Amino acid sequence: MSQSEIAALVLAAGQGTRMKSARAKVLHEVAGKAMVEHMIDVLRAGGVGRVVVVTGYGGDEVRARLSADVEFVEQAEQKGTGHAVMMAEDVFSDFEGVLIVACGDTPLWRPGTFIRALDEMSAPDVGAVILTTELEDAGGYGRIIRDAGGNVTEIVEAKDATPEQLAVREINSGAYCFRARPLFEALASIDDDNAQGEYYLTDVIEILLGRGLRVRAYVVADPDEAMGVNTPAQLAEAEAIMRARAAAS
Repeated sequence: MSQSEIAALVLAAGQGTRMKSARAKVLHEVAGKAMVEHMIDVLRAGGVGRVVVVTGYGGDEVRARLSADVEFVEQAEQKGTGHAVMMAEDVFSDFEGVLIVACGDTPLWRPGTFIRALDEMSAPDVGAVILTTELEDAGGYGRIIRDAGGNVTEIVEAKDATPEQLAVREINSGAYCFRARPLFEALASIDDDNAQGEYYLTDVIEILLGRGLRVRAYVVADPDEAMGVNTPAQLAEAEAIMRARAAAS
């Protein structure tokens, strides 16, 4: 796929109260660069032409920090990941390609991971590729549910999962590749009838499957790549991983 066929939406609206800081969470730095800047750099290196950032808390500061070739949409109320993506529907109204959706607080992705995930979108009947990984303790992550043939059937948020589902080790990293048109069509059908009272982006998976599209999961071998930073301790851990990578290169 060419750059014009690939775009990215970076979710960067959250406050991140567990960071115990007034600064927008995505602006906290790892190895001298804001987490959201790391995410954008990875996407650019992975072949993405157009990048749109969803801002909310601290939006003025986020927009001031990022380069001029990034577009912005605002999520004034934080009502979930699905709601955040809905905010970008107008700016992608004429886009017919593949849209990567990723979080601005995941600074450890490598460009090659997205390149390989995009390869999974080559068949026209694949509506989405979920980037997943396996953890010994999956904690609060959403679980990837597969059928007997290994096909993805749904993603279940931890707060809504049964004990059997919570035992699953394969987790949703929060990064995806979607065909843009089916994605926004599916978002029109989701609701906030769940434990959090939010619009989950993960709910579109079942809708895409119901419309005859396939959903694949690309399993990332290194779980560190998928690590989200929510606390000062996790920020320090990400810093240590980034520095170890630099020393090894």
